[in-house]
Amino acid sequence: MDSKRIKWTTLAFMAFSTVWGFGNVLNGFVYFNGIQVIFSWILMFALYFIPYALMVGELGSAFKESGGGVSSWILKTTGPKLAYYAGWTYWACHITYIASKSSGGLKALSWAVFRNAETYDTFPTIGVQLITFAVLLFFCWVASRGLNPLKKLATIAGTSMFVMSILYIIMIFTARAINPTADYVSLDFSMKNLIPQFDVKYFTSLSILVFAVGGCEKISPYVNKVENPSKGFPKSMITLAIMVVVCAILGTIAMGMMFDPVAINENFNAYVSNGSYWAFQKLGNYYGIGDTLLIIYAVCNMVGQLSTLVISIDAPLRMLLDNEDAQEFIPTALLKKNDAGAYINGIKMVAVLSGAIILIQSFVPGAAAVLKQLTKLNSVCMPMRYLWVFTAYIALRKAGAKYAPEYRFVKNNTVALIAGGWCFFVTAACCILGVYDTDPFTMALNIITPCVLTALGVILPIIKKNEVQKKAAEANA
Repeated sequence: MDSKRIKWTTLAFMAFSTVWGFGNVLNGFVYFNGIQVIFSWILMFALYFIPYALMVGELGSAFKESGGGVSSWILKTTGPKLAYYAGWTYWACHITYIASKSSGGLKALSWAVFRNAETYDTFPTIGVQLITFAVLLFFCWVASRGLNPLKKLATIAGTSMFVMSILYIIMIFTARAINPTADYVSLDFSMKNLIPQFDVKYFTSLSILVFAVGGCEKISPYVNKVENPSKGFPKSMITLAIMVVVCAILGTIAMGMMFDPVAINENFNAYVSNGSYWAFQKLGNYYGIGDTLLIIYAVCNMVGQLSTLVISIDAPLRMLLDNEDAQEFIPTALLKKNDAGAYINGIKMVAVLSGAIILIQSFVPGAAAVLKQLTKLNSVCMPMRYLWVFTAYIALRKAGAKYAPEYRFVKNNTVALIAGGWCFFVTAACCILGVYDTDPFTMALNIITPCVLTALGVILPIIKKNEVQKKAAEANA
């Protein structure tokens, strides 16, 4: 047997650390009325995440030579124009993500220094947003100089955050035995309390869960490196789903011991932006070690947010602009590199677009509301890139015997096409429904941002076409 092949169990753990994080537990708990989210998690994993992960496996197996990029799957199955739009979508989604990382990094720094929510949340919003914008500009400069000193730190911070997410679950259950008199919340597991209310708020928040379980396409390059891919990969994905379900349920129960959903609903914005910090602060108090766990979590989160900020400015831009097939649709000015090899005009465009989101939020009442807005905006925009995964999968199965993946999700072509169409529909529906918000400003931001980014993606090929025609005319003159 090939010694370079990896075991299916190893792949399952690799995928788990890529897909899952503590923030997913918090957002699910806050947006879906406490332990009622357990019902939604189970449905989401069974009807969406498992087929999604297995489709990614088939795409990765069919196009193992293309490194697993979604735009390369679209290129192979459809053509260069749609491949450009797939690459553009992946990059455009990161515009909102970059804005949230700037804000998240400052929030984490505030908790590490002040160890409370009130200090940061009482700062004037315009002042916080101007500092956030300055942070963005600084890290754009770092990226423009080809300096990515935080890449290794991102890996370390990401690993430590993953470990702390698991430790949180273990430690909260252990705390009951060590400190049984602490201020735990009494949990009610009656059916009435577990089944959610299927109202407008429920359906317009589903994008939060789709956003949480997405991203497993990052592990697609490893499909053909697994021992016996046709059996090993689905085993690893099903194991991944089980691990995520267990962590989601246990994490939700752990949070249910700490926080009362009634209190969350009364101060929603504060819990969205501060809930994870309060969780580790309370956990430290249960163990009698004060704010130790809080400070560790806040520092890890700060490093993780800021290092991810640099990578998110640089990597998606390179994925789009380095692609030779996409370059025929991109104006020459955006392809300009500086002496450090960075796409300088592309980075300027990131600064303008992400900066605009940051500065517009200067008019939001309260810093906590800013982070709540960004969480919702990301849940609307980020899952849009998953639509291309399902588009590529449907095109792959329609191609019949043209491609020969070593692993197939299902043998029956009709079932495969229905599954691909279903996942596409769920993703699109959740993104559209997620736009709605009771706050008019948040709703406007959720509508305008994707529209502007989509329009820009459509305009650039037109500029490129005019540029080529102008050069041709000058050459013939």
